[in-house]
This record gives sequence, C-alpha cells and structure tokens, in this order.
Amino acid sequence: MQTMPRAKETYLIVILIIVALLNVYDFYYDMQEEDHNKLHLALEALIIVVSMAGVSFLIREIRQRIREIDLLGVQLKITRADLSTTRDTLDQTLGTLDKTRANLSELDEKLRHASQKYGEVIQEQLSAWDFTASEKDVALLLLKGLSFEEIAGVRDTKEKTVRQQATAIYRKSGLNGRHELAAWFFEDFLT
Repeated sequence: MQTMPRAKETYLIVILIIVALLNVYDFYYDMQEEDHNKLHLALEALIIVVSMAGVSFLIREIRQRIREIDLLGVQLKITRADLSTTRDTLDQTLGTLDKTRANLSELDEKLRHASQKYGEVIQEQLSAWDFTASEKDVALLLLKGLSFEEIAGVRDTKEKTVRQQATAIYRKSGLNGRHELAAWFFEDFLT
C-alpha cells in the first residue's frame, strides 16, 4: 500500500529535478548569449528556484510520512500486544467464570438434594408423631415462619382452626410452641 504513494512522489520529484536541470541548462546557455533578455532569465531562475523548493518540500513530506508510518507501526504493535494480553486475561476470566458456574451448579444440585433429603426427614418425623395430613401441612407452614393468620389464608380455613391444629401439633410432639418446633428440626444443623 505504501509503494504506490511513494512511487508517485518519487516520480514527481524526478520530474521536478529534470525540469530544474533543463531550466539550469537553458539558463546557462541563455547567459552565454550576448543579447540576453533579462526578463526571460529572471523567469527561468524563478522556475529553477520553485522546482528545487518543490523537490525539497516533497522530500521533507516523504520523510515526515515515513516517520508517521513508523510511529503508527510501533503503536499498532503495542495495541496488538495489549489486545493479546486483554484476550488472554478475558480467556482466563471466562475459564474461571465457567469453573465458578460449574461449582455453583454442583453446589445448587447438592443443596437441592440436601433440601429434598431434609424434607423427607421432616416428613418422617411428622409421621412418627402421628400428625394428620392437615397437621403436617400446618407444621410445615409454621416451620416456614408463617403466622396463624397467613396459614389460614393459605389453607383457606379459619384462624381458630389453625390455632387448634397448632395446639394438637405441640401436644403430639411434646414441644411447647413454634420456637421449640423449629429448634427441634434445626438444632442438629447448629452443632
């Protein structure tokens, strides 16, 4: 991509040098004549000066562009290195994230399994205490922390009925209330 602009600029420099040399040659022979036109010589001298100024301007511009291209090349290498480092960091982060997701998924599965097993243990104990189906439902809702009013709303019964069932639950289990019921099931987890 750089060869075409450089080739065009080089071609233009060569043409300007040829024009300047031809004008120098013409200027030299015009000076040799005894009857030379001063305006013509001044015009040729001006063309020589402008041609040489154009050559020096183009050479300076080419050098400036080469420096800019070199600087852009260095910046591009740095940017590519930074991008490569960022990609590596991102890949490591994604790998860590994938491992974390796998660990969370495994942990979630373990929690789900433990929850299921714990639910079975609770159901076995409620059956061992000879709770009716309604009492089991109320006991589970009490363990979840619902009030009598909330349990009545969930079960579509009266609050008085829920209170009577709670009294039967505490009597059959030998416990003295909601807190002891919850503590009975959670005590083993705290030791």
